Amino acid sequence: MGFYDKYVLPRFINCACGTKPIMKQREKVVPLARGTVLEIGIGTGLNLPLYDASTVDRVIGLDPSEASWELAGARAAHLDFDVEFIGLPGEQIPLEDASVDTVLVTFALCTIPDPVTALKGMARVLRPGGRLVFCEHGKAPDSSVCKWQDRINPYWRRFAGGCNLNRDIPGLLEEGGFAVSELQNAYLPGTPRIAGYNYWGSAAHA
Repeated sequence: MGFYDKYVLPRFINCACGTKPIMKQREKVVPLARGTVLEIGIGTGLNLPLYDASTVDRVIGLDPSEASWELAGARAAHLDFDVEFIGLPGEQIPLEDASVDTVLVTFALCTIPDPVTALKGMARVLRPGGRLVFCEHGKAPDSSVCKWQDRINPYWRRFAGGCNLNRDIPGLLEEGGFAVSELQNAYLPGTPRIAGYNYWGSAAHA
């Protein structure tokens, strides 16, 4: 891991993913988590203060960047539920089948190299009756914006830690074994349109 990936990128992502419009999106979905939660791409722990401690028993955070998790600091301290960090990518979920009540994924499917494999793993560990709660940016509905997403994406990925601008989030969820039960989508105010089209909601086993 180079200097940029270890020291610069985690702080850049922490700032970029902690802006006011994105935090408002997190506030919509994180409190929906229940029971034992697997959070994919926990990063610097931006979601931790947003969990409803009265409904969450435990959070298992999966993320390949241990350097990012080191920045969680106070966010991971003094919580009313247990938090466990696992330093692995989203495609490698080392949990038993049907072992979690909620899978939470926020602004992470854009970065996971093989999102379908990761989603199939999330479906595997989700208990019957459990749900996937998600909030992601992705492919915009406007052809002019899509064109720019496709043009910029190769360069964007290089400095943004592998983040993709143009992923079809509903399509990936379906391909990964989920049936979307609730879905909202919109451009976020105060964000560039190429990176600001959001999908959020919940899904269950297909």
